[in-house]
Amino acid sequence: MKKTLTLVLLAGATTLTACGGGGFLDRERPDEFAVQRQAPLVVPPDFNLVPPAPGAPRPAEGTAAEQALDALFGGPAQRSAVETSALDRAGTADPGIRSAVGDPQTNTVAKGRVTRDIIAAPEGDGQFAQAVIPG
Repeated sequence: MKKTLTLVLLAGATTLTACGGGGFLDRERPDEFAVQRQAPLVVPPDFNLVPPAPGAPRPAEGTAAEQALDALFGGPAQRSAVETSALDRAGTADPGIRSAVGDPQTNTVAKGRVTRDIIAAPEGDGQFAQAVIPG
């Protein structure tokens, strides 16, 4: 009897150890990728400084996103001769170009029936998707 009771309790305890995914055991954990390195503490030469506002980024460091961009790309770079030449040839855009494009009097190129059919086609992907090419 004692052996059977011990065996049942041991089996029950072993089974319950697999149930750690919910209830009071499911707790919020910190995001280990959101941690950023802090600059070392230094004593400022002027003790009359005003402390920063709570939650404001440190002025010498910037945000973590800015630090990541600076580490990846090294800050602003000089444009190459090819890029500068292409931008010079392109010129500047008319400031009112968006208004001119939306004007009903603006001439546009007819895209044709095939483009209209592609745009108006119902969404379909998977095993039942079909494409019909007229002609």
